[in-house]
Amino acid sequence: MQKRLIVSDQLLDIMLQRLAHQLIENHVDFSESVILGLQPRGIYLAERLTQKLQQILGFPARTGQLDITFHRDDFRRRESPITANATKINFHIENQKVILVDDVLYTGRSVRAALDAMIAYGRPAKVELLVLIDRRYTRHLPIEAMYVGKYVNSLPSEKVLVEWKSPEKAEDNVWLITKNEEL
Repeated sequence: MQKRLIVSDQLLDIMLQRLAHQLIENHVDFSESVILGLQPRGIYLAERLTQKLQQILGFPARTGQLDITFHRDDFRRRESPITANATKINFHIENQKVILVDDVLYTGRSVRAALDAMIAYGRPAKVELLVLIDRRYTRHLPIEAMYVGKYVNSLPSEKVLVEWKSPEKAEDNVWLITKNEEL
């Protein structure tokens, strides 16, 4: 297995700052906008964006966590059951501009599931997608992000791994992982 750094800690911080400013350009004071991080990994990006927005704006944007487990098209096709995550949305999304946030956009199936799951909480006025990494040329569905941190050309056999700062990790990093082919 080969692991190649594609986004360093410093670059990731710059990307988050840029994404936050793009959101402010389109949503101004967030009075009619909400951010929903997709469980399980989009919530970390949503939290970091919310922190950046609060630093810039001086007040927090409404942010929630959306579980898509039971709306996935592969939910009943897996050999082992998927563990559901918690949905934490303490506001209405009816007539709001919703920004769905995920770390990596790959096939588009998670986003499709998120659109289905979100409807249980109201009918939004508009839905936008923000992703940290867009893996181009891998879409199974016609889904495109409006806000993208970085575009990555990758093979289906490769994996993009986003690591966030934690007690176990000293830095934020994004890696492209390639499996070695055995002959």
